[in-house]
Order: sequence, then structure tokens, then C-alpha cells
Amino acid sequence: MTTLSDFSAVAIDGTDADLSQYAGKVVLVVNTASQCGFTGQYKGLQQLCDTYAERGLVVLGFPCDQFGGQEPGDEAEISDFCERNFGVTFPLFAKVEVNGSGQHPLFGWLKDSKGGMLGSKIKWNFTKFLVGRDGQVIERYAPTTEPEKLADDIEKALGAGQ
Repeated sequence: MTTLSDFSAVAIDGTDADLSQYAGKVVLVVNTASQCGFTGQYKGLQQLCDTYAERGLVVLGFPCDQFGGQEPGDEAEISDFCERNFGVTFPLFAKVEVNGSGQHPLFGWLKDSKGGMLGSKIKWNFTKFLVGRDGQVIERYAPTTEPEKLADDIEKALGAGQ
């Protein structure tokens, strides 16, 4: 059975990152963008990280420029923007595609695990996937779902398997 640990990605600094380093953690995977109407959610995502990191939550941000060209910058600009404007300390990755033939394999698996309103296609930036300690997708959340609304589900996931 495929789990989050089976994937790797390029970190925002250009290094390879094996996602198996998050095995046993609760992980929130989000496709992000710096010039989106939902960009303010970075603040809520960081708050979730601050609140639950000690209990085992990790937020992973994957910048994506597939929706309205809302992530035009390079990785250094994205990293600087997130840190400067939202105090982001959670891991960010190099830009990825989340739909289509060039999609990152992680997002293919996430979408296959939990379809959304448009089937398996991701509709917009800030679609969120909650992955349990076992590496399986628990839930998918729409871009309009504010990070703080995930607290109950995160609490349940953090309590499982401890």
C-alpha cells in the first residue's frame, strides 16, 4: 500500500527531500501561491504548525503556478515572501504542478486517495490534504476552508496511534 513515505520532492532550497522523514507524523499537504486570494491562509497554516508541531503535526507547502499564474516568483522569492509576510517556518518545496501530465506524483496519489468536487482534479490553490500517522490520506479540504477549521480533525489525527 502506498503511503506518504513513498514520495520525495525538491525542497525550496533545491535539495532533495525524502518524505519518509515525516513517517509517524500527521502531515497537512497544501498547494500554495503567493498572489492568490487565499494567500492569507499562510498565517493560519503557520498557526496550526505553532500549535501542534510538538504533538507531531507537520505542514508541507508546495507552491504551484497552475492557477491564474499566482505563483510567478522563483523559489528564493517565494521563500522570502512567506518568511517575511507570514513568518512561515514549515517546510516549503520547489514549485510543482498538481494537475495534468506534469503533475508531481505526490499530488497524483493524494487526489487518487481523496477526490474532490471536480473528481480527482485540484480546483485551485490552497487545497489541503490531511495525512495520518500511518501515511494514509484522512481528508481533503477545499481552498475556501480556513486552516483553523481543520483543528478538530488534526486533534483527532494526532490522538490516533499514540
